Parts: sequence; C-alpha cells; structure tokens
Amino acid sequence: MNHLLTTTSEITNELQTEISEVTEHISKTQEYLDKILPSLINFGIRLVLAVVVFLIGGRIIKAFRKFIRRSMERAKADIGVIQFLDSMLKVLLYFVLIMLLASSFGVDTTSVLALVGSAGLTVGLAFQGSLSNFAGGVLILLIKPFRVGDYIIYVNDNLEGTVTEIQMFYTILLTVDNRTVVIPNGVLSNNSLINVTAQDKRRLDIDVGIGYSSDLKLARDLCEKLMNDNENILKDEEHIAVVDSLADSAVMLKMRFWVRPGDYWATKWQMTEQVKLLFDANGIEIPFNQMDVTIRQ
Repeated sequence: MNHLLTTTSEITNELQTEISEVTEHISKTQEYLDKILPSLINFGIRLVLAVVVFLIGGRIIKAFRKFIRRSMERAKADIGVIQFLDSMLKVLLYFVLIMLLASSFGVDTTSVLALVGSAGLTVGLAFQGSLSNFAGGVLILLIKPFRVGDYIIYVNDNLEGTVTEIQMFYTILLTVDNRTVVIPNGVLSNNSLINVTAQDKRRLDIDVGIGYSSDLKLARDLCEKLMNDNENILKDEEHIAVVDSLADSAVMLKMRFWVRPGDYWATKWQMTEQVKLLFDANGIEIPFNQMDVTIRQ
C-alpha cells in the first residue's frame, strides 16, 4: 500500500512538472506573439497599401502619358518625337513611383540615389551599347534623317521598310512583305541609309532595247504615248523618251519620268509590261544578245 502511494505521488509530481513546462512555453510564445504580431500586422497593412498605391500610381502614370501625347499631337509634334519621349517618360515616372514606395518602407532613398550615382560609371561601361542606342535615338530626333512613315533603306545590311516606331533604343521597320525589323538607333545614326520618301517625287528610268532594223521613230512615239497615258506619271515634270546608247545588239531607248514615291514600283512594273505588249503589237523587235560571225577562207 505504501509503495502504491509512493508511485502515485511520483506520477503526480511529473505531471505537475510537465504542466509547468507547457505553461511556461505557452507564456513565452504568447509574449513573442505579443511582440511580433503588431509588427507583422503593420507590415502587412503597409504592403497592401503599397500594392494599392502602385496600381493607382500606374493608372495615373498612364493617364499622364496619354495627356502628354495628346498635347504633343495637338501641337503637331513629330510622331517619332512623341514615341521617344513617351517611352522615356514611362521609365522615369515608374522609377520615381518605386522610389516613393521604397521610402514608405523605411529605405533611405538618398543612399540609394547616391549608390546609383556612384555605380553610374560601371553601369555605363556594362551597358554602353544601350547608352549608344539612346544617344543615337536623340540624334535621330534632332537631325531627323527620317520620320515615322518614311520608307528607308539601311545600306550596310540591305534592310528596308517603312518606319513604324522610333523608341528609346530601337527603330522598328515594317517591310513590304509584312515583316518587323528592329534596328538599334546607334547603328542607324552612325551608318549610311537612304530615305526613299523624304521627297515628294521620285525619278524613274526604264531602259528598253530595240533591233537596229526596227522603226526608231515609231518606238519613241510609242514610249511617249505610254508616258502620256499613265495616270501615275507626273505630267508637270519632265518625261522624255531618248536614244540612250547604241549597244552591241540593240539601240537602247530610255524612258525617264517622275512619280510619287508610293507609286514607284507599281508604275515601274506596269510600264515595263505595257512597253513589251505595245512593241509586240507594232512589230518593234526587242532583240536577244547576238553576235555576227564572218568566216573568211
């Protein structure tokens, strides 16, 4: 009986000890939660507010950019300048917004800006290609070798198309077969290019050879008739048909006239086809290359 009472007492003591330890752990956990929970709640609230502010700020930036674009359009600014400034304004405004949000979380923005400034040289060396493209974009907008809507030919890589956008770092072309070509601004500003549509008219020369036995005057009259009848040819500009050279196998005629840049290729193809059909109908020979060989004994 005494042994049983002793065992029961020991068990009771152990239970009391374990209950005391659990109570102590609960008390410490409660103290820890009391200390950290307000900070977590505060951080969560600030994080939610930061997300809300970022979303609202994004909408404000979008509305502001739209206002600036419309203002520049009403001022009849060049569309390339509008696109370039819009892309640059977007980057700057979002940078300011992020700095404001960072300061709300206790980040020292002055130190961040100082760090960015001190790292400017390193960043510049690492991204010298991008900086070159940015500078090239500025030069393109200042010098204006081309504008949005112009048809240009980049001579070095034989790339050509209509300029659709002039961005901070790249110029985008749309080719005649509906391909998008992206060319760095630094490359365009430092190399040769041809602006096909910079002028309001473009000269078109078409060469055609006739046989030496063909009626030269009739051939010239037919060429002049074709030029007078074609609606795409500018009648107030020079349009002539002349004998350009006496080649080995043919008398070379040249038709020279002016068209609008947008009508260049359509007129070239149309006139080339029509001169062949008209010459065939009037017995004017367009000879192949040939050589007369004389055999002497």
